[in-house]
Amino acid sequence: MVATTTTTRMTLAEYLATEADSPEKREFVNGEIIAMSGVSTAHALVQANLTATLVGHLRGGPCRVLTSDHRVRIDETGMYAYPDLSVFCGKPRTSTERPPSLLNPTVVFEVLSESSERYDRGAKATHYRRRESLQAYVLVASQEKRVEVFARNPDSSWTLTEATGEGTVRLTPLGVDLPLAEVYAGVDDLPAA
Repeated sequence: MVATTTTTRMTLAEYLATEADSPEKREFVNGEIIAMSGVSTAHALVQANLTATLVGHLRGGPCRVLTSDHRVRIDETGMYAYPDLSVFCGKPRTSTERPPSLLNPTVVFEVLSESSERYDRGAKATHYRRRESLQAYVLVASQEKRVEVFARNPDSSWTLTEATGEGTVRLTPLGVDLPLAEVYAGVDDLPAA
């Protein structure tokens, strides 16, 4: 999703009371509302390919994929976010809020766009990395073939692994090798933006 910071401020109670009926997705961070707007065709295609690839690789196992329609709550910082994809393993833990939030993501994915990259790499990544259940944070470029995996180490530090072009990147917490050819299938056929 493309993040557009607004000047709207509200309490958590106000956000939760209005989010269920909101026609748009809105993230909540420290009282600030971040509206999520539409995405480019390349972004949407990469997100769809990524979803299909992960669902195929994870089928029959303990992990499940959730799309950007499902919110994630980061209790450690109070952030409510709509990642482009999230994966949980085992039984999902969800909040009782409406709509519910996933509380135990194992891996979250953000597809980068020009307007969201700074936020996705910076503040949002900082919030995600505080979530104890999170084992990897994955940034997927939409303007070039590049996937970055930030994986949690046993000492809670993070290690970056990157793949470009026709490479493959390992998603260790999921036991999956992610071929970039599958993630970016058809993207080269799109008209230049």
